[in-house]
Amino acid sequence: MLSPKKIRYRKQHKGFLKGRATRGNSVSFGEIGLKTIEHGRISNQQIESARIAIMRHIRRGGKVYIRLFPDKPFTEKPAETRQGKGKGSPAGWVAPVRPGKVLYEITGVNLEQAREALVRAAHKLPVKTKIVVKE
Repeated sequence: MLSPKKIRYRKQHKGFLKGRATRGNSVSFGEIGLKTIEHGRISNQQIESARIAIMRHIRRGGKVYIRLFPDKPFTEKPAETRQGKGKGSPAGWVAPVRPGKVLYEITGVNLEQAREALVRAAHKLPVKTKIVVKE
């Protein structure tokens, strides 16, 4: 699973996302990519399961670029705990994404196979996505 090696603070505010992605919004490394079309938070387990879905479909051919990293901690309180008594302990990591952010890129395989692999990865993610091809 992806997670940061070191962080400055254990807990962060949830924050909010508005606007479109200004950086990471074009296919740079590969030939075809998966781009978000809505706001959301993608956990490290979801990033990894989508990566595995891509790798299983393209087998040994090609290269996959992961263009997002989960660097924001989220917290949970234990089950059946009353409210109050402070913020819960860190439970995992998420990557906040804006519309237009390219999540995965593939190169080295034909476009039909890459397109099918990205469709399979999109089923694993909690945000709506579309497939974009490099011009």
